[in-house]
Amino acid sequence: MADTPKKTLGLETAEPAVTPPPADVENAIEKNPVNPEPGRKREIPQGLWTKCPSCEEMIFDKELKENLKVCPHCTHHFPTTAWNRIESLIETGSFKEYDEKMTSVDTLEFTGTAAYAEKLDKHREKTGLKDAVITGVGKMGSHQVALGVMDFNFLGGSMGSVVGEKITRIIEAATQLSLPVIIISSSGGARMYEGMFSLMQLAKTSAAIAYHGRKGLPYLSVLTHPTTAGVMASYASLGDLIISEPKAMIGFAGPRVIKDTTQSELPEGFQTAEFLMERGLIDSIISRTEMKSRITEYLDYLCLNIKRD
Repeated sequence: MADTPKKTLGLETAEPAVTPPPADVENAIEKNPVNPEPGRKREIPQGLWTKCPSCEEMIFDKELKENLKVCPHCTHHFPTTAWNRIESLIETGSFKEYDEKMTSVDTLEFTGTAAYAEKLDKHREKTGLKDAVITGVGKMGSHQVALGVMDFNFLGGSMGSVVGEKITRIIEAATQLSLPVIIISSSGGARMYEGMFSLMQLAKTSAAIAYHGRKGLPYLSVLTHPTTAGVMASYASLGDLIISEPKAMIGFAGPRVIKDTTQSELPEGFQTAEFLMERGLIDSIISRTEMKSRITEYLDYLCLNIKRD
């Protein structure tokens, strides 16, 4: 096909044919694009990729979400929210939340670097939660269960009056309805802003579990990173089965405090789930991706002899 002539300043000239670059050059351009500013690191768009702090691999955020926030390369468990845990465990559309409007009040009018009331408002806005735990009833497999899920994003998952009251109420509801209880803990302990009111929750929640157990009903405690202090000293350590996610930090005081107090070197892996499983505190370590299927298997066995009223 002839080139199309065009007029330039009264002269007719033929437009030169464009010759494509050789395939090997084209591939080289694709594989080794020129960096206009040598030495400058390329910026990764926010919200697309996440770097694993354990294996340092880059993970596509969509893939990470689909894998329940577990690294597909090294199985590192990223922090996740209470609602994401509920979604991964409970059958779609079956969850009914209890006491969803219950909120904390600043009874002691606590002030420090910031007032407690201001901290509550800030975390409610940030997380969309009323407090650090969500409770309710839903189906897991074929089992109706009472569920409490803590969220570390709300004031470090600390247990104040509302957290203690909501957990107590869901255990009491489970006792009345003859349901198994599952509580997923993630907490830095008692909420210091509420003083003694917070510490009272340790006894209250433990008593509710005792009455639940007297009825022959199972209680499964799931520990996630971190589960410490007052929460670990109460309902988190009272499960008929105590389950943990891998490498979760579990204990009462932190390792730094214990080391400074005892003036001694701590064993390797101290206060990790694996360390505590070897010593009999934990019954099973389960990956988040397998948590629903494994707990359902446990319930199949534990709920065989439940008598409904």
